[in-house]
Amino acid sequence: MAKKVQIAQGVKIARGKEERMKERAGGSNVGEYKHVSKSDFAGPSGGAPQGSYPINTEKRAKAALAYAHNAPNPEGIRRAVARKYPTLGKDNKN
Repeated sequence: MAKKVQIAQGVKIARGKEERMKERAGGSNVGEYKHVSKSDFAGPSGGAPQGSYPINTEKRAKAALAYAHNAPNPEGIRRAVARKYPTLGKDNKN
């Protein structure tokens, strides 16, 4: 049994920690985007676990904005999306 599991590209954590991260607010999708770079996640900016709220494509960034209300700090998610996709950040209705 592996001691570490990959939750994102270049990010490995202890096996039990992954399950605990999924239970935190905004962390239900931790570990589901194993091929997305660590810098392409907005979750940590919003107080959610590492590996949540992927923003590597415009479509996923729009989804992150739509689900930001589930994060402990939704404004952090919005700011991370606005940094990467300035046109989405100005008009959250996209």
